[in-house]
Amino acid sequence: MQLMEVLILLLNMLILMIGVLVAVAFFTLLERKFLGYIQFRKGPNKLGLIGIVQPFSDAIKLFAKEFYFPFKSNMSFYLISPIFSLFLSLMIWLIFPYLEGLNFLGMGFLFFLCLLSFGVYLVMMSGWSSNSNFSFLGGVRAIVQTISYEVSLIFLFLSVIILVMNFNLINIFIYQQSISFFYFMIPIGLMIFVSLLAECNRTPFDFSEGESELVSGFNVEYGGSMFALLFLSEYASILFMSLIYVIFFWGSSYFGVLMFLKISVIASVFIWVRGTLPRYRYDKLMGLTWKIFLPVSLGSFMLLVNILNL
Repeated sequence: MQLMEVLILLLNMLILMIGVLVAVAFFTLLERKFLGYIQFRKGPNKLGLIGIVQPFSDAIKLFAKEFYFPFKSNMSFYLISPIFSLFLSLMIWLIFPYLEGLNFLGMGFLFFLCLLSFGVYLVMMSGWSSNSNFSFLGGVRAIVQTISYEVSLIFLFLSVIILVMNFNLINIFIYQQSISFFYFMIPIGLMIFVSLLAECNRTPFDFSEGESELVSGFNVEYGGSMFALLFLSEYASILFMSLIYVIFFWGSSYFGVLMFLKISVIASVFIWVRGTLPRYRYDKLMGLTWKIFLPVSLGSFMLLVNILNL
């Protein structure tokens, strides 16, 4: 690879990361506005026109706060975890099916699954290194929840992959030119969306945090810039999960305005669910994935394999 190609690749990656971070900033503003109107109140509306500058004000406040370390915490892991969490959330965007400009990953779906599984270790590291019972228990809850839902989520995604017989995400777009997969795979599409909510630790499955027993969960000891990094990684993951969902089930329009509108709608549904549903019960959360989602995902996968082999 020539030096100029390397420089262009690095420039494109930098533009991608800046775009993701700006999108996350305005997604937080959208969430606060959305939740405000759901609760019959105004969201941020003081800074700039209708509060448009609020995300940048929040970023300045968080990064300018005094930095502190919890007593007897494991300092190296405590600092590394938020940095790697943000790095992982940005790196996963590299599988976006670009036609040119970035290295295209032909096995992008497998890369997505690998990075999704790796995020569990960072949550465990954050909860354990803080030297707090609250953060440790919140980390354990998040790990158990994530691992449990990953099993059924993989089989649900493979039920779509088996129709395309390729891990290339562009082929999934091509196969949906006539009709989106969601229309004849509605149960699988809904189960995947619920699993994505659980993967992102979002309401009603936000068991890594609890006001009465765990406060803020595995990130309870983080503040200032370190909390901001964890916050950015969580919301970057939400936007990426919306993108993956659109690719797999609403991918009829490739790189059009309609595609990005679909991503915005799916991301808004994440907020809508947070504003309307109460927190689920933990035993019901585990029963949902092991007793319902896993048998159904295995059954649908085997059914599609047998149908395609006829």
